[in-house]
Amino acid sequence: MATKPPPVVAELGRPETPEETAARKAKNSRHHRERQTARNLVYALIASLAVVLVIVLAVPRSNDAIERDVDVAAVAEQAQAVSDEPLAVLDLPDGWSANAAELRRSQTDGITAWYAGYLTPSDEYLGVYQGLDANPTWAAEQLARTLATGTVQIDGVDWTVYDNRDSGDEVGNARYGMTAESGSTIFVLVGTATDAEFATVARALTPTIVAQQ
Repeated sequence: MATKPPPVVAELGRPETPEETAARKAKNSRHHRERQTARNLVYALIASLAVVLVIVLAVPRSNDAIERDVDVAAVAEQAQAVSDEPLAVLDLPDGWSANAAELRRSQTDGITAWYAGYLTPSDEYLGVYQGLDANPTWAAEQLARTLATGTVQIDGVDWTVYDNRDSGDEVGNARYGMTAESGSTIFVLVGTATDAEFATVARALTPTIVAQQ
């Protein structure tokens, strides 16, 4: 029986040599492995995305903002060691909550201040600074260096008002502010709260202010 001649390869115009056949098969095998590796990478990526999606869907979430309820009195008791003056701990009505309380030291002039941040019943921010041995420059820094717009007396205490709510300037949280001095201490109220909420905090500060006069 006659042996069938090897097929003619169109690209070569003749039959392949054994070496060319081996090289072609090796090349085809390499391409197959490369395609298989690419498919595996795609499958792995899809699987990873699916796992991430499951985790995201499985984690419970709430539409309510996460708020910390800080015990201002407890923090003030620990911080009192740095000051001979009593640090202000406010007695506020229901609906108020504190989300920060700490001593802060100014990088500009080294003044130490007792700070407490509050969330008001109207979900606004109101920060209370008690600058120890403070000066007007420090107070101006807390108020974004805005100018006074008036004065108001609350419970016999004179407060200087900084109303920037109609200003187009970028003043951060200093949309509204109030300052009062007592001895070497300057009290600064600053935030986005309503006039009534600022007045509530000012009244709560009266015992501390009077005690330092």
